[in-house]
Amino acid sequence: MGEFMKIAILGATGSIGQQTLDVVRVMPEMEVVLLVATGRDLPTLVKNIVEFKPKLVCLSSHESIMNLISLLREEKISGVDFFWDDEGLEECIQMFGEQIGDKVLVNAISGKNGLIPTMTAINAGIDIALANKETLVTAGALVMNAAREKNVRITPIDSEHSAIWQCLQGNDLSSVEKIILTASGGPFRTLSKEQIKKATAKEALRHPNWDMGGKITIDSATLMNKGLELIEAMWLFNQPLNNIDVLVHPQSIIHSMVQYLDGSIMAQMGLPDMRLPIMYALTAPKRLPNNFPRLDFLKCSNLTLTFEAVDVDKFPCFGLACEAAKIAETTLPAVMNYVNEWAVNQFLQDRIGFYDISALIERAFSLYIPKIVTSIDDIFDAESWAENWTNEFTLRS
Repeated sequence: MGEFMKIAILGATGSIGQQTLDVVRVMPEMEVVLLVATGRDLPTLVKNIVEFKPKLVCLSSHESIMNLISLLREEKISGVDFFWDDEGLEECIQMFGEQIGDKVLVNAISGKNGLIPTMTAINAGIDIALANKETLVTAGALVMNAAREKNVRITPIDSEHSAIWQCLQGNDLSSVEKIILTASGGPFRTLSKEQIKKATAKEALRHPNWDMGGKITIDSATLMNKGLELIEAMWLFNQPLNNIDVLVHPQSIIHSMVQYLDGSIMAQMGLPDMRLPIMYALTAPKRLPNNFPRLDFLKCSNLTLTFEAVDVDKFPCFGLACEAAKIAETTLPAVMNYVNEWAVNQFLQDRIGFYDISALIERAFSLYIPKIVTSIDDIFDAESWAENWTNEFTLRS
C-alpha cells in the first residue's frame, strides 16, 4: 500500500458501510474519497461527511442531494462534489478511479442494483471489496472474466467467503476437495414448519448472531442467503457445485472451512464481527492491528460447537437456490434473485406470508425458460421478465 489507501463506500449508511467506517477509524492510513447512499438516512450521512470529509458524494435523487446540501450548510462543510442517480454514480466511480495511489471500492449496495457499479469499477481498473453477493449470483462469469481481463482484484467481505479465502492462502485450488460453508440457521432454526408458517417480518428480523440490513436478515431467515452464498462461492473460488457443502452452525464461531485432498480441514474462526472480514478485504494479505474484541476460548469453554444439515423442507428457498446453482451459467439465478428481492419486500410490508416467498420463486421457475448468459443484456432481459411477472402478480392480487 502507498501512504494512503483511497476508499469508496457504496451503501455507506447501511450496516456494512457503517462497519467499514469503523475499520477506517482504526486505520489512519486510509482516506475516504467517495460515499454513496440512497438518501434515506441523511443524519447519519451528514455525520460521516463531517468526520471523514469525502471529496465525492452520490445519492439516488436530486431531491436528496438538495436536502443533504442544506444540512451540510449548517455544518459549514464545503469542497464536496455531489452526484445523483445512476448516471451520477457511474461518473463519480470513474472520478474515483482517477485518484492517485491504491484504491478500493467497497460495494455494500443491497440487491440487484450492485451489478452495474461493480462493472463500472472493473472497467475503471478499481479493486473491489465485495459485499453485494447478487453481483456474482446474477452475472458471475461476466464479472470474474472482466476482472481478470482488467487485472482487478475482487476480495470478499461476506464472513463465510472471507473465511474460505483465508483458508486458501498458501494453497492451490487444485488441492481443494471441498468447501464447507457454515450458516447460523437464522431465527427460526428450532421452530416447527407450522410455527415458521405464522412468522411475521418483525420476528424474522431478529437474527440471533449478526447485525445486518433488513433484506439480508430476511434472506438469512429463509436461508436464501446461504443459497446465494453457495452460488457466489462457485464463482469466487472456481469450484463446481458438488465441491461445496453447507452446514448449519448456530454458534457462528467457525465462519467456513476448506477440506483438502489429504483430508486436512482448515477453518477460520472468530467472533461474529463483520469488521474483521471487512478489514482483511481491504488490506490482505497484510494483517493489521486493531482494538476489536477477540475470541477468548477460556471464556467460551462451556460453549459447544454444533453442526446440522440444512432442513430443506423447512427452508425451501435454500433448495430453490441449489436448483439455480446447477445451471449457474444461465439467467435462472438472475430471475430467482429478482423474484426473491421483490417477495422479501412484500413480506417486509406484511403483504405476503413467510412461505409465500419460496412459493413465488418456485412458480417463477416453472414458467421461465433460462438461457446461457453471454452479455449483461441477458441479465437485464431476465430481470425484465421477472419484473413483468411480478407486476402481473401484483395486479392479480
